[in-house]
Amino acid sequence: MSKILLSILILFTIQNNAHEFNPAHLVIEESNSANYKYEATWLYPLKNIGKRAELIFPDICKIDALAPYPQGKYLVEKLSLNCTTTLKDQTIKVEYLSVLTDALVTVNFKDNSTFEGIMNLRNSSITIPREKQAFPTTYFRLGIDHLLSGIDHILFIFGLLFLVTGAVNIIKTITAFTIAHSITLGLSVFNLITLPQATVEVLIALTIVYLAAEISSSNKYSATPWFMAFGFGLLHGLGFAGALGEIGISNDQILLSLLFFNFGIEAGQLALIPIFGFLIWMAKKYKIYTNASIGASYVLGSMGFYWVISRFIGIVT
Repeated sequence: MSKILLSILILFTIQNNAHEFNPAHLVIEESNSANYKYEATWLYPLKNIGKRAELIFPDICKIDALAPYPQGKYLVEKLSLNCTTTLKDQTIKVEYLSVLTDALVTVNFKDNSTFEGIMNLRNSSITIPREKQAFPTTYFRLGIDHLLSGIDHILFIFGLLFLVTGAVNIIKTITAFTIAHSITLGLSVFNLITLPQATVEVLIALTIVYLAAEISSSNKYSATPWFMAFGFGLLHGLGFAGALGEIGISNDQILLSLLFFNFGIEAGQLALIPIFGFLIWMAKKYKIYTNASIGASYVLGSMGFYWVISRFIGIVT
C-alpha cells in the first residue's frame, strides 16, 4: 500500500509539474469614437501544447493585426477591429485551444460596462450579452484552475495534513493558511507590497522542503499548527498574486474580481482536503502510516529541492 501511495504521488507530481497556471487572455477595449471600433490584445502562453490558438471574430468586424511579439510568459498580438455594429450579442470563437489552457475574455465598453467569460476546449465560443454583467464570477473559475494546476500549493496542503492531529487543528491550520494568503494576495494586487515573483517562487519551494523535513521528524503540531500555516500562507499568497498579475484584472470591479478569485482558490483547496484526508486515513487503517509519511516526505523533499534549484537558476541566468 505504501509503495502504491508513493507511486501515485510521484506520478501526480511529475505530470502536474509540466503545467503551470498560465491562461490565455483576450482584452477588448471599445474606442470612444462614434463608430464601433475596438482595440484587442491577445495574450497566449509561450509554453503551450500544440498549435497556437486562433481567434475568430464575427463577420461584422474587419480585423487588422500586428505581428505578435513575446512578452514575459506570453506571446502578445495586437488587433484593431472595425465593426458595423456593437459586439454585444455577437459571438467570438477560438480554434486550436490546448486542453490545458483556458482563455479569459474581457470586453470593456465605452459605456463603462464590462463583460468577462472563459473559453476552453469544451466551450470554444462565447456570446457577449447585451445586459451588464453583475458579478465577475469568471475569476472564481480561474481561482480553482490556479489552485488545481499549482502542484507546489497542492503538495503544501498535503504536507500540512501530515503535521496536524484532530479535526479542530486541521480547521485552524487551513483557516490560518486561508487568511494569510488572502492578506498578501490583496496587498499585492493593490501594489502595497511587492516582491520579485522569481524570488517568491523560490521561497514557496523552500516551504515544501521544510514541510518534508518536519514530516520525516514525525513531530505533530498539537498546540499551534496555525502559526506555521499562517506564516507560510503569506508567501503562498504572493505566489497567487503573481499568477493573477500575469493576466491582469481588466475591469472596474477589482475588489469583487479579487474576492471571487480567492473564493475559487478556497473551493479548490477544500476539494482536496477530503481526498488527502482519506488517503491518510487509509494509511492509518492498514497500519502503514509510518511508511506513507516517509514516502510523502521523500516526494515533497525531492520536488521541493528540484524547484528550489531550478527556480534559483532561473533568477541568476
